[in-house]
Formats: sequence, structure tokens, C-alpha cells
Amino acid sequence: MSGKKKILITGGAGFIGSHVVRLFVEKYPEYQIFNLDALTYAGNLENLNDIKDQSNYNFIKGDITDEPFIKKLFATHKFDGVIHLAAESHVDRSIKDPLIFVKTNVIGTMVLLNAFKSSCNANFDGKLFYHISTDEVYGTLGEKGLFTETTPYNPNSPYSASKASSDHFVRAYGETYNLPYVISNCSNNYGQHQFPEKLIPLFINNIIENKSLPVYGDGNYTRDWLYVKDHASAIDMVFHKGKLGETYNIGGFNEWKNIDLVKLLCQQMDIKLGRPKGLSESLITYVKDRPGHDLRYAIDASKIQKELGWEPSVTFEEGLEITIDWYLNNQIWLNNVTSGAYKSYYEKQYT
Repeated sequence: MSGKKKILITGGAGFIGSHVVRLFVEKYPEYQIFNLDALTYAGNLENLNDIKDQSNYNFIKGDITDEPFIKKLFATHKFDGVIHLAAESHVDRSIKDPLIFVKTNVIGTMVLLNAFKSSCNANFDGKLFYHISTDEVYGTLGEKGLFTETTPYNPNSPYSASKASSDHFVRAYGETYNLPYVISNCSNNYGQHQFPEKLIPLFINNIIENKSLPVYGDGNYTRDWLYVKDHASAIDMVFHKGKLGETYNIGGFNEWKNIDLVKLLCQQMDIKLGRPKGLSESLITYVKDRPGHDLRYAIDASKIQKELGWEPSVTFEEGLEITIDWYLNNQIWLNNVTSGAYKSYYEKQYT
């Protein structure tokens, strides 16, 4: 996809979305990038302060579940491409309130698909709907094996079930209406601007404040960690070079047990903060496991590597150090997010 295109990125004020928006705004000045975000708790326009005045950047406050609004938006702009990142994504929240996840992740995706299909009026030339999903739709792995693009879906949490459902609807629209789509399923992301309910920024903040570090169960749950800027570059490649109707798994080739990750984080934080060795690790507290906790996720990213030439740019140790440095150098951002102060501006600005 090249030339003067209108690209809609949903959830562009969130963690992953803001990195994708920035990449596209800076790399493709000929594109008009539209960032659609509802600015709920995890959406923060401070994430994009550095590009907010760029001539090819446009912010739109709106909810993907608001069907009349979305339909009018697509009819007005007739987007050439959609990169759909907007989602409720925190497993613990999905256990407490599954219906919010169904509304945003399933109904919201359906609203976007219908609006995109209608605005194209059966002429899909040069059009693309790119749906971003998660490796959690595949369920859990034992000690061996990797998720591939053909691994059967077996979601174990309300969050992963809602994402699995949205994946199926995107594929169904491709089969039923010939809607041009690609899907990618990624592993756990980490990096700058991540909302501190997720493990790494939560623990960085807790260490700064000398609070306990709650580790689920025995801490032996294993995840594949993907640096967010590497994910953004993969999304760029899939959007421009991916084969229509295909799925691409995006992983960091970085498997870590939670407890080993936390101990590495503690070691790096002690060094960064000039604290005695082992001080941060003493904050670790083992807590009751959450329901339906998947034992292990690990992605086989060889397809995107071989077909599109993508691979991670940093090791986990390198990416973690970059991430820690960013949070330590941006504690005003961190304080605004953890206190909720950033939301008061949006309430005044958009209410």
C-alpha cells in the first residue's frame, strides 16, 4: 500500500497503538493517519505529545462500539486501511467483568467490519483491514512446543475468548464478503508507555515506591516477551507486505519464567537506583493464583521471519534495560498515569 492513503488506527493512544501511530506518522508522511481512541483508562494522549502537531496526524475521540458514529466516520473519510488495535486486554479485568470485553473486543470489531465493508461499497481494490490479536487465543502449552499459525484455538480466559471470537469474525468476513484482511497474533509486549497494571511497569513502579511485588502461584508461568517497538515494525511489515487472508504470529524469541524475569528486573533496578543488591528482590510476595491461568505461551515466529524478513532488534535483557531507563526518566508520566491525573484533562476537553 503506497501513495496518498487514509489509514485508521484504532486504540492509537494506548500502549502498542501509540508506537504504531508514531511509526506510521513519521515513516509515511504521504499518508494521513487517523488515531481513533475512546481515551478510557489505558488511552493516554501524552503518549503522542511528540507527534501531535504533525500535519499528517489526526486524532478522533470515539468508541468503536458506537455504531452510528463509526458508520458516519467511515462514510466521511472512506479509509483505505484499518489497523485495529483497540481492545480490552487485561486478563484480571476480564475475569471480574467479562461483558465489557465482549462489548469492546467482539461487538466493536463487528461494528468496524460492517462500517469498513459499507464504505468500500464492494470495491476493495487497494483496501485492507488488519486485525491485531494475541497468542492467548491458542490456550496454553506444556513444557515443549510452540504456537504456530495453524495451532487450534483453545482460549481459557474471558479476554482470550473475546479475542478469539473477533479473529473468527474477521476471517468470516473475508470468506463471506471477500473483505481483504490480515491478522497477526502477538506475544506479551513490554516497553515504553505501558499502563502500569501489566507486570513489568507495575513492578518497576512498585520497586520505586518500595511496595510488594505480587507474583502469581509459584512464579513458573512462562511467557514469550516482545519489545513493543519490534512489534510496531512487524505490524508495518504485515500491513504493507502481508498476504491477504493470512495470519502472522509475532514473537520475541524470548521465553522467560515470570519469577526469573522478576528477579532480573529486581537486579537491574537495584543497579539503576543505587540500592544494595537483593533489596528489590526482598519485595517479592507470592499470591494466590488467578483462575484459568495458562502455564506457558511461546510463539513460532518463523513465518513472518522467512516471508517478510522481520526479526526482533533487541534481546530481552537489552529491551528491559531500555524500558527501565524510560520509566525512571519519565516519572511524571508514570505518576500522572498511576494517580489518574491525566484523565481529568480529557474529561474537561472532551465532555
